[in-house]
Amino acid sequence: MKHHFTAAISMLAVMTAAPAFAQTEIQWWHAMTGANNDVVNKLAADFNAAQTEFKVVATYKGSYADTLNAGIAAFRAGNAPHIMQVFEVGTATMMAAKGAIKPVQDMMKEAGEAFDPKSYLPAITGYYSTAKGEMLSFPFNSSTMVMWVNKDALKKANIADVPKTWPEVFEAGKKLKAAGYDKCGFTAAWSPWALVEQFSAWHNAPMGSKANGLDGFDTEMKFNSPTHVKLLTDLVNLQKDKTYDYSGRANENEGRFTSGECPIMLTSSGFFGNVKANAKFEFTSALMPYYPDVAGAPQNSIIGGASLWVMGGKSAAEYKGIAKFFTFLSDTDRQAKLHIESGYLPITKAAYEKVKASGFYTQNPDRETPIKSLTNKEPTENSRGLRFGNMVQIRDMISEELENALAGKKTPQQALDDAVNRANATLRQFERTAGR
Repeated sequence: MKHHFTAAISMLAVMTAAPAFAQTEIQWWHAMTGANNDVVNKLAADFNAAQTEFKVVATYKGSYADTLNAGIAAFRAGNAPHIMQVFEVGTATMMAAKGAIKPVQDMMKEAGEAFDPKSYLPAITGYYSTAKGEMLSFPFNSSTMVMWVNKDALKKANIADVPKTWPEVFEAGKKLKAAGYDKCGFTAAWSPWALVEQFSAWHNAPMGSKANGLDGFDTEMKFNSPTHVKLLTDLVNLQKDKTYDYSGRANENEGRFTSGECPIMLTSSGFFGNVKANAKFEFTSALMPYYPDVAGAPQNSIIGGASLWVMGGKSAAEYKGIAKFFTFLSDTDRQAKLHIESGYLPITKAAYEKVKASGFYTQNPDRETPIKSLTNKEPTENSRGLRFGNMVQIRDMISEELENALAGKKTPQQALDDAVNRANATLRQFERTAGR
């Protein structure tokens, strides 16, 4: 009897210690670093604390490109995560991965979660939807390109106003250099995105045919126009005395702005969290510069950042958990708070209107800069967005040729011609693969 009683007590202890049911785990792979990594981890923790049926596990997998490559490799190996954060230029690659993804609109409907694509900002949904309007991925950290400005440095250099045009930026760079910022007057992170992709849209110049690939994979690049050559020629000349100084292909050198080394930097509006945490000077963000002699400029910018793709082959229970997590993320108050804290765009119209009605933009006008940039004018075929296959590789090609021009190895025209030719060969390769 004693033996049976002891065994019963032991069993009761085990049952008491164990949860009433096993949680369904949702693996979320992402590429967020610094302050934005903290945001991701808090979102997962808050969702997990709000219910007991599901558990989201957020895992950092490296840069955007690293995360995409890791996800593709995991899918091929049969162990893909449930949710994968993919930057905007990976959209065509994900769309072409037949069977690898679960369209978010289908998943939300099947899981019984309310979901209206029209409730999200049009500039965002258009990028992640099919030609028929079906949303394929869930908008998450959407951003655009802005110009970050060290206001203390402008004051030191006796520059009264934040520059608006490229000639004004060039002149400001020279004055900043003369005022002691001798390593860098101005610069840009994400060079292919800033100097080719966003530059094209902002000047209403096609980066490629077929509405920059949105209307079909059989597109051809066109970013070797006189307008594109003009910018690269100016940058090559200014690089010689570091009025402009190249800061790499991605955002590895964004710290040049927060440290005070480069007083003007073009980079993502999502950089706000890091600027707020690390800059020891007064700063602001402004619209991208433009060439005033280019007809129609400035046009509108295009989105950057990333969306959340749901991977295929998961169970109904897992999809239910993902759908509930996306509903959680879409909450108006949560989106408004995320926008205010991170600098990323509020992805829903309701969140934007809530922030605006609160008077936040009246007190912080620069925080509305990315939204004004995206909505500056009604988008054209040249400024709706991009959807080029193998864009990760094409960005590397563009970077290589920009570097060749800046190093004096090629003329700006030759460098851009070579980048276009190399990119077109890669597009034809993708077109053949995607058409299988």
